[in-house]
Amino acid sequence: MRILLVPQALKGSLSAAETAQALAEGVQAVFPRAQITQLPIADGGEGTVEAMVAATGGSVIPITVTGPLGEPVAAFLGLLGTQGDSSEAKKTAVIEMAAASGLPLVPAERRDPRITTTWGTGELIRHALDLGCQRLLIGIGGSATNDGGAGLVQALGGHLLDAQGQELPRGGAALAQLAQIESATLDPRLRHVEVQVACDVDNPLCGPNGASAIYGPQKGATPEMVQELDAALYHYAAIIKRDLGKDVLDLPGAGAAGGLGAGLVAFLNAKLLPGARMVLDALHFDSYLAATDIVITAEGNLDLQTLHGKSVGAVATTAHTRGIPIIVVAGGVNDDERALYDLGISAIVPLPTRPMTLPEAMNTAALLVRRAAERAMRLVAIEHL
Repeated sequence: MRILLVPQALKGSLSAAETAQALAEGVQAVFPRAQITQLPIADGGEGTVEAMVAATGGSVIPITVTGPLGEPVAAFLGLLGTQGDSSEAKKTAVIEMAAASGLPLVPAERRDPRITTTWGTGELIRHALDLGCQRLLIGIGGSATNDGGAGLVQALGGHLLDAQGQELPRGGAALAQLAQIESATLDPRLRHVEVQVACDVDNPLCGPNGASAIYGPQKGATPEMVQELDAALYHYAAIIKRDLGKDVLDLPGAGAAGGLGAGLVAFLNAKLLPGARMVLDALHFDSYLAATDIVITAEGNLDLQTLHGKSVGAVATTAHTRGIPIIVVAGGVNDDERALYDLGISAIVPLPTRPMTLPEAMNTAALLVRRAAERAMRLVAIEHL
């Protein structure tokens, strides 16, 4: 029997790789000779670097960069390995922008999206170029910024100038003074790099559903700041259209990460993709399915929203179209199970074996995952009696 284990992290308890190992131990308790493949995954958000590095036998590269407030922070990027990839793949870096420009890096009392910058994310990209990477996979969730990627652009050699020809200071508010973009000075290596961005929101850059209005308040913006930042991004989009010929104002996803989606499209010719699908494609998930009899995944809390745009949903949909049964090991189920089965899941196996608190379940997650996988496999074994 060929079994593919494709879990994401159980947040707060197990990483995706740890979850995969616990699943494998449960499977082996029933089918010790099964051919088990572990493929830990993520949806483009937190944990994406760790999951993809683990799945491909890659490496995590620590690097100190400029944080959202201009102070040094300890960040990282991932280099994908070639495990499971027989093609001559481009050297690929995985970047979580939150590692360099994320909201947790800014103390609550210092949060001000008028001045926070994506400069450090640009430094991560530059470091990936120094390592010879030809493809960049970038997750842009959890940002502390509202600068439209301006800091990233400047860190990569672009110039954003005011009416006096001076470089703009860092932060989203300064974009109101933008008079000219000089993109010819961008790092020339970017012309030969493929950039894919995990983007699971469709917010435009500006307006009532834009970056400033929807996400600004959680980054510390008052109503007055929201208006100021929204006007600055409108102006930024107009100058981008004039100087670069790119219309990003109403582009779905342009408002992600404080407008970083717009900046990556405008300056790096990036493609905005659903995060879960981007990860699965990068890991060659479809080729693994071709040699699989059963797929097992894991989710802390399963509901209909989980299946739309999240990794479990992408895995289930793809496996279902191939006629491959998929079992989901889950901490809990919030919606009608019948609706979940209709979306492609074959069976749901709960983690708890008795009434327990959430902290208790999280502290014993590895054991619960092993036991759930074993229970699932004992049911599968009935067919083989």
